[in-house]
Formats: sequence, structure tokens, C-alpha cells
Amino acid sequence: MTLPRILSALILLFAAPAALAEEVVTSPDGRITVTVDVNGEGRPFYRVEKDGAPVLTDSRLGFLLTDQDKLERRLKVVGAARASHDETWEQPWGEQRFVRDHHNALTVRFEEDSEAARKFGVAFRVFDDAVAFSYVFDDASMGETVRIAEELTEFNLAEDGTAWWIPGGEWNRYEYLYEKTPISAVSVAHTPLTFRMNNGTHVALHEAALVDFAGMWMKRTTGTNFRATLAPTGSGAARAVRDTPFATPWRTIRISDDAAGLAESLVELNLNAPNKLGDVSWFKPHKYVGVWWSLHLDEETWGSGPKHGANTANVKRYIDFAAENGFEGVLVEGWNIGWDGNWFFNGSDFSFTEAYPDYDFEELARYAAEKGVPIVGHHETSGDVGNYEAQLAAGLDLMAARGVKTIKSGYVTDACNLRYVHPDGSETRECTESQVMQRHHLKVVTEAAKRRIAINPHEPVKDTGLRRTYPNWVAREGARGMEFSAWGVPPNGPSHVPTMVFTRLLSGPMDYTPGILSLEGRGQPLQMTMARALAEYVLVYSPIQMVADLPEHYAEHPGAFQFIKDVPADWSESRVLDAEIGEYVVTARKDRNSEEWFLGGGADEKGRDTRVALDFLDPGKTYRAQIYRDAETAHFQGPTRFDIVIEEREVAAGNTLDLRMAPGGGFAVRLIPVEG
Repeated sequence: MTLPRILSALILLFAAPAALAEEVVTSPDGRITVTVDVNGEGRPFYRVEKDGAPVLTDSRLGFLLTDQDKLERRLKVVGAARASHDETWEQPWGEQRFVRDHHNALTVRFEEDSEAARKFGVAFRVFDDAVAFSYVFDDASMGETVRIAEELTEFNLAEDGTAWWIPGGEWNRYEYLYEKTPISAVSVAHTPLTFRMNNGTHVALHEAALVDFAGMWMKRTTGTNFRATLAPTGSGAARAVRDTPFATPWRTIRISDDAAGLAESLVELNLNAPNKLGDVSWFKPHKYVGVWWSLHLDEETWGSGPKHGANTANVKRYIDFAAENGFEGVLVEGWNIGWDGNWFFNGSDFSFTEAYPDYDFEELARYAAEKGVPIVGHHETSGDVGNYEAQLAAGLDLMAARGVKTIKSGYVTDACNLRYVHPDGSETRECTESQVMQRHHLKVVTEAAKRRIAINPHEPVKDTGLRRTYPNWVAREGARGMEFSAWGVPPNGPSHVPTMVFTRLLSGPMDYTPGILSLEGRGQPLQMTMARALAEYVLVYSPIQMVADLPEHYAEHPGAFQFIKDVPADWSESRVLDAEIGEYVVTARKDRNSEEWFLGGGADEKGRDTRVALDFLDPGKTYRAQIYRDAETAHFQGPTRFDIVIEEREVAAGNTLDLRMAPGGGFAVRLIPVEG
């Protein structure tokens, strides 16, 4: 910098009043800059730039409160503290064994120019791939309790572009096909909400460490401007109530030059507290089978009767199948009383301790232990949270006594229709994301942990990285799962998974239940090829992967089935090698328990030719590539969706694999080091 410029900067520095000086923090690599200040009306705001170009323009901060003036005007900056942090920590299981938490931090203190002189802070953390901030209410001036009516946080994108989103607060929860629209055409959306701006910058908005607070939806206000909106509570009162001191969940903004960078960021994990459970070696990532797909095909039923799927003989058949093929769990849905009649509306009928007469739980637990294949428990609440909490301890105790290590739970009801019973006996109907439901889900997870049981909720609250703090919260659904391919109108299309990788899956593991090698639903074909069905074990991350088809269907496709038996569910490294949101994605993952790598690729209805560089392999080693790829004739529509080529070749670092992804197709590859 020249002497005149230095002098000018010093003059500006000393001339500006301390209370009006903007505060700036950058990412460790210097590419992302966050500026925090107040405007002429005393409204606090922040803005974000990358490489000097705006990502978010001036975006306001603040809250509406139910019993105080709004906290958004007459504010001034009265202090700031900075810090830097760089550590690497280890996940007990995950898509990445070691996670680096490298960020620069800035906490800005605001004070209101009023008689109350209310004070609060906003803590920012800036990573090389993301920005995060949290409101800190730690001053007595805010009172003993803060009652929040609505959040006023803005996320004002600097330009238009493309958005991928599902509607927030609608009846079918998260189970919608993703919309692809201009950013300026979004309405109210769930997070993660993903954008590609016209200049190519990719952005995803979400939140982290959602504990004892209302979940956040995104509401577009004008143009490309968005505002946080908190899920309502059934009582109709404040949407979030907390005693001071407390901090809100982190608002997260992933920023990347490309789609791959969005998927590889682990910012939400880094913003959560470390493991509170201690030793969790009792949970092992695994694959499981179960009485499930047959129910969606209507070949068997959840309810009692001649087609009841959860009968002792049938479950033993699944246990035998799992033991013979190296799978480590058998899910049983429909085992307990409550499924008869219209169970969607009769959640109070469910018992979590009483089995149907044709399901001998004690005998099956003995048989499962003998075969080394635990039962995967199932707790469907039908949205009656009050009924479930009343039986929670007894239900979990029974599962623990029967050797169950993982429970799949369910909350099937229309959104904002969850029945909750408060300690005083009053009832409310809650949204999935309400503060009440955050407390409920955490209660289930912590109670299960006391019994060394992992939890996999369906129709859940969204993942915000809490699996770091509670590592028995192993997976969730929270999107349109495979069952929609059986009976959905329309079914999940070829672009669904290449979109979810950069939307829903940014939040964490998903129990998508892949592996339907029959490629057939309830009278409708699945919208994928055989090779694509295999690829989804790599593309969709979960530490519990279901082998979801019927045993007899796997017997019909032994070649393809071999990949499902071989692919692991726990990884030491994960990389997105090439991708365009909704069009195609190529992912590489390294097995945590060996030196093997696995590749998965998936394409939309247009298909794609791809060249995969094997630069991630260890140099100097030779690998045997077991390749499962689309045949030249393969297409997701019609009988050629079954056309697959299974072949082997030797490869090494520096080589490439030229692989065609058919329309609706993909590929799966296992790379095995060759000894010597």
C-alpha cells in the first residue's frame, strides 16, 4: 500500500466514532468477507462478499418479541471481539472420519439507544466454505425470559439465478419433489435452500444446532431477498421462549464456486457441540433388510389379518436372509397393536409394548441373537406424540430387553397436526419444526442413548448437525423417500437424487432405503436403471443403509446384488468429483475399515458421458476396478432399464474411467488394492 493510501486509511480510522465503525471478519483463506454495521436508523445488518463480489447485500438482523418492543432499531455497535480457531476432530462414524474446524470469529455487541438500553450480541464464524452466525442473549437488560414472536433475519442475495426448493409448512412435511425455479420465484421454503446465482456462485441456506428453539423456514419477501420465519407453536403464543442467557441456533450460509463444494462442506457439524454421550462404540454402521417394501407393494399389510407381514415365520425368513448375506439388522414394521383401521388418524391406538399375537417378539429376539442379526425396532406414532411420550420409557425398555440396537420411528400425519400433551395436561397441535417438537425429538434421542439404542426418525425434524453431539441420532428421512417410487404420483424421477445431494443431503444422513433391484413398484416401474439403483448406496449417505427389496428379487439378480453386499456404510473420506445440481453427480468414498474406494454416479433423464479421474487413489498402487455400468442399450424407461454390464479391469492413480450414464442411469465401482 502506498504512503498516501496508508495516511488516508489512518485518517478515516481515527475520524470515525467507535460506535459507528463497521466490523469486518474474513475467512482463513481471505476469500470470504463479512461486514457488520448499523445504518442511519440504527438497524443492524451484515453483508457477505466472496473475492470482492457481493453474495449477500445488506441484510438486516433482529427479532419481533411478544412482550417487548421489536429488537431491530435504535441500535449501535458498542464492542467487538475476535478469535481464530483451527482444530481437527474425529467422528465416531460418518462420511468423513476427520473433520477440520478452521474459522475466524467475530462477536459484535449491540446496545439499544433507549431507556431500557437492551444489549445483545451476534457471533459470526467465517469458514473457507461458509458463514454462520448466532444471536447471543446474555445480558440482564433483555429480562429473565425472551419471548420471540418472529425472527427478522434477512438473507438478501446479490443477484438472481436458479433455486432448488420444497415448500415450507405445507401438509406433506418435507415429502415433495424439488422445484427448480428462478430465485425470484421462491415462496416459503424449507432449508437447506440451495441457489446458483447467475455469476456461478453456489449458496445454500440452513441452520445448525437447532435445540430448544423453533425451526426456521425461508420466506422470500421481494426480488431475491429472503427472511427467516420461525415455525409456529400450537399454542399460538411466542414461537420460541427461552430463559436468558441463551444463544439461538446458527444460521448457516454455504458458499462455493461449484456444486461439489456445497456438498463437501461440513459447516453444520462444526457448529454443534462435541459428543455428549461418551463412548458410542455400541453403534456400528450397517446395512439392514426388513418387512417394508412388501407393505408398500400391498403384498403384505401392517395391520393384522391373512396378509400380516410381521409374523414370526416371515421375520425368521428375513433374519436367515440377512445372516446368509452379511447384513446386520432386520426391520419389522407392523409388529405392534395399533395398525388396524385408519391408523393415519388413530395414533392413540398404538401400543409400544404389545405385539400382535402372530409376532413372538421374545422368540424372534432369541433367534436373531443366535443368528447375529438384531431386530431393528419400529415405533410409528401416527403423529400422536402425547401417546408416544406416555409409553416412551416402557417402549424403549422392551426394545433394549429384546436386543434392539436401532429404532426407526415415524410421525406420519399432516404437517402441523402433531398431537402434543403438555405437563399441565393441555393439548396442542404442533408443526414438525416447532420448539415443542425440537424438545420431543431430543428427549427420544437422549432416552434411547441411556439404553444404547440408536434412533432413525422418519417424518422427522430436519437434521442440523446434532449427530455430532448425540451420535446415536444416526439418520433421518425428511424428504421424498423410495416408497414414493412404489406408489407416488408422480414417482421419484431420475433427477430426484442428483438434486437431493445438494439440498436435503446437505443437512445430514438420510435413510432413503435404496436397492430395489426389481425396478418395479406397485404397478409402476422405478425411474432408474439397474446400475443407478446400485449407485445410490454411494450417492446417498447414511450409516444405516437398507437393502430394501424382497429377498426373492435379489436372488433374480445375483450379479448386481454382489455390489450391495460389498458396499460399506461407514467412510473415512468422501468427495464429490463432478456435478451439476439436478443433472448428474459423481461421488467417491473410501471405506473406513479398508483401503477400498467406491464410486457412484447418477444422471437425470438426459443421461451423461463422464470421465472420472482416479487422482484420489494412492500413487504407486494398482487397483482392481469392479465396474457396474449401464449397457449401451440401457434407458430408465422400458425393459432396457435392467441392461447392465459388470466387468473388471486394473487401474491406478492418474488413470481415468470413461463411463456412460444412460438416461436415468448411473454406475457403481468398487476399487480394491491389488496386493504386491
